[in-house]
Amino acid sequence: MKFGTKTVIKDLSFEVMRGEVFGFLGSNGSGKTTTLRALLGLYEPAGGELLIDGKQFAVEDGVKLGYLPEERGLYKKEKVIDTMIYFGRLKGLSQEEARTFSMNYLERVGLSDKAKTKLDKLSGGQQQKIQLGVTIMGDPELLILDEPTKGFDPVNRRLLMNIIEERQEAGATVVFVTHQMEEVERLCDRVVLLKDGKAVEYGSVADVRKKYGGKSLDDIFVKIYGGEEKEAVNA
Repeated sequence: MKFGTKTVIKDLSFEVMRGEVFGFLGSNGSGKTTTLRALLGLYEPAGGELLIDGKQFAVEDGVKLGYLPEERGLYKKEKVIDTMIYFGRLKGLSQEEARTFSMNYLERVGLSDKAKTKLDKLSGGQQQKIQLGVTIMGDPELLILDEPTKGFDPVNRRLLMNIIEERQEAGATVVFVTHQMEEVERLCDRVVLLKDGKAVEYGSVADVRKKYGGKSLDDIFVKIYGGEEKEAVNA
């Protein structure tokens, strides 16, 4: 992946196994979000491909994919329930199916009293909950979550991790971007750690920790990235 003459991702290759939670990790500016956007076609990469079950990914093939971007992308002037139903309809749900899912989800995350509130009246964390609900609506087979717990307090972070675990138990594959290493140790089966657009570590959580003498992922992260001064590369 290039921006002008600057190459920000080079010779990066990794596999995500069906049904696992895969940690896509790195410091700010390491290329995580850029890689995901290039794979999904939001950026035009200079080379490479995304294969799902051995076939080149194409939106029109109907892969059930849910993507939670780092930035929120909701219609701020619309009511919560109207927004969720709208996205549910885009995903092929009926009006009633979308409404039922939305109300059940809002109850689950403690926002049932906000169903008719406009999104711009919610806190950042509340908006993030709504966006997560939109992402998992329709039972996607592949979930790509870019810092889903950003701005959450410990209670809501645990709630979100419970939801991710439930989606995995239901058969979903999850690509998980986070800076919270305790989340990685709880949720992830395997990880890749990016540095300057390349993989510096790749494998199971246990294997990566073993390589560093059993240290925690938090200590390993600090060892790999400590003291870096990164340029902003929209990643």
